[in-house]
This record gives sequence, structure tokens and C-alpha cells, in this order.
Amino acid sequence: MAYRFLFIMDPVAGILPDKDTTFVFMLESQRRAHAVFACGVPDLFANGATPAARVRRTEVRRGVPHYQLFEERTEPLAWFDAIFMRKDPPVDQAYLFATQLLDLVDPRSTFVLNRPRGLRDANEKLYALNFPGVIPETLVSSEIPRLRQFLDKLGGQMIIKPLDGCGGAGIFFVDRTDRNLNSLLETGTDNGRRLIMAQEYLPAVRDGDKRVILLNGEPLGAVLRVPRDEDNRGNIHVGGVCKPTTLTETERGVVRELAPRLQADGLYFVGLDLIGERLTEVNVTSPTGIQEINAFDGHRLEAAVIDFVEAHVQANKPTS
Repeated sequence: MAYRFLFIMDPVAGILPDKDTTFVFMLESQRRAHAVFACGVPDLFANGATPAARVRRTEVRRGVPHYQLFEERTEPLAWFDAIFMRKDPPVDQAYLFATQLLDLVDPRSTFVLNRPRGLRDANEKLYALNFPGVIPETLVSSEIPRLRQFLDKLGGQMIIKPLDGCGGAGIFFVDRTDRNLNSLLETGTDNGRRLIMAQEYLPAVRDGDKRVILLNGEPLGAVLRVPRDEDNRGNIHVGGVCKPTTLTETERGVVRELAPRLQADGLYFVGLDLIGERLTEVNVTSPTGIQEINAFDGHRLEAAVIDFVEAHVQANKPTS
């Protein structure tokens, strides 16, 4: 049965066909004859209590150009069988308002991946604090003296990161012998006005940062992102090199610990970041990595995701 799928995303013209996970979701949906539509966050609105959007039917392909847009139309969100919320970070005020509009969608008629409330509640840095047994030593603070005390406790080295960053932006390795230390802490905290996360430095990062893709709490696959010699970040956006990998039993235990909470929060499609078998981030907004994993194992992980969405859509349909 053909369905109507809406992808809320950044402009399709700017996605990378050889890397973007949303792109292969759209390709797989087309392969199954579903009608694919796209819009951005600014295209959402509500008429009274009825959420709607200006959308365009979209076709994507592995070619140049990699997309084609068709006529614009305005439809209530309930017209779609499923909605993929795939807008990239930052999670700003506009993003939060969009999740509130998506909350008006009746889940009995339209399946939304990921659940809007879950997206709103799950800051990709802070969500990991719900699982203290599997994360590195961590402090969240805006107070520079407290951050310096934590640095001393850790032996003089740590990682600092903004709570609203993405793609490796704003992540720094700090050392108490660095003459730039005060400046880094002042910049990171906006002179004590902004909360940041400080974490124990894990030397295993030199071997790679493992991205694990989960579907409904179960691991679909993983890829190792190895940083360049001159960088501490393995993010693909900043030059990390992808390598094949598998999960250790300890890492599978991390997944099992998170799974019930992720399922309860409606965070169906998630990317975990693991370093040295420790959880560092839980990516829920628009996790990527599927194409990199596919390239190593020959699978089409996007097929499992679309299977999952189709099953939810079918469950919403009235039986004859």
C-alpha cells in the first residue's frame, strides 16, 4: 500500500547524497511507491488547533541534480500517514515551536518519528545524564571555579562542550597547563553565563568515536569515526575517517540500559556516541551514519527503518 510521507528537514538542495541519512530514507520510500513530500520548519503553521504545512512533493536520486521539486501545496499534517522530523540542529526556539505544533498531530492517524515531546525533552548532551553508570565523569556548570576544581579532580585534562552544539562544534580538549585555559573556559561559559558540559578525557578517543544506530531500542549497526592526528574530534563533518566496527558486549549492555527509556520517550531512531565503551551523547534530532555503515557491510539499514514506519502506519489504519 502506498502512503504519504512528509520529511521536515533542511533544504533538500543542500543535503549530501553520498552521506545524508534523510536522503536514503526518501530513496527507500520512493522505491516502495510512497509519495514523498518535504518542507522546512518555517513552512509549519496552525489554523486554530489544526497543524498544517506548505509542502512540495519531492523526488530524489543518485545523480546530478540529486532532487526534483514539484508543485507547492498546503495540507493539514493529518493528511500524511507519517512525518519524519529530520531538521538538523541547532535545537533553537523555532525547532521547539515546531515540536509543539507536531504535538497537535493525532498519533492515531499520523505517525511521527521521533515523538515531538521526546525530541523536546532529550537534549543530546544532557539526556545521557539519565544513565550515570555508563557515562564518563561529567560536570554541567557555568561556574569557572567549579569547572577548574573538576579539572583538578580529573588529573588536569578534560573535554568541554556546549549543550546546544552539533557536528563537533565548540568541543575543546583542555589541559590545566595550557595558558589558554582561562580563555577557553570564559569563552565556553560566556564568562559564567552559560552552562557547558565538562567530561573526563577518554584516551580511547584516539582509536575512534563509535556511532551506534538504534531502531526502537535495538542496534541496527555501528561505524567507528577516527579523528585526524591533529584533532580530538571524530565527527565526519570535521574530517573524521570512518572505519568498520562491531559492538562489544559492554557496549551492548549500554544499549540494553538505554532501550526502555528511549522506547518510553518515543525516541525510535537514535544515534549513540560511545568512546572507550562509555556513552558520551544521545543523538535524537536527525542522527546520521546509515550510509557509512551500509558502505562497509553491504546492508540497506534504511529499509528496516521504513519497515518500522510502515508497521506503525498500518496499525493506525482501520480494519475492514
